[in-house]
Amino acid sequence: MASRTSEYYKKNPKARKKRLEQQKKYQKQSHRVKARVELNRINRKVGKKGDGKDVSHCENGKTRLESASKNRARNRGKLKCKPKKKR
Repeated sequence: MASRTSEYYKKNPKARKKRLEQQKKYQKQSHRVKARVELNRINRKVGKKGDGKDVSHCENGKTRLESASKNRARNRGKLKCKPKKKR
């Protein structure tokens, strides 16, 4: 099932076009380009490609591999990582 937002943009092509233009303009900004370059560097460093995992960013500034579904669902934009349980 798709989210309400994606359903809205599927039904409203004018709004979708406007949103894509806004996103294109935003992603060209220097701070976004720098952030994307840094994320790509991290992904290359950990050799991540097609494994179903994301590089998750934590509040302390560190990163770690985490399943894509958990990473994208957690708090919708708030950075929090639970410490790994020790066995």
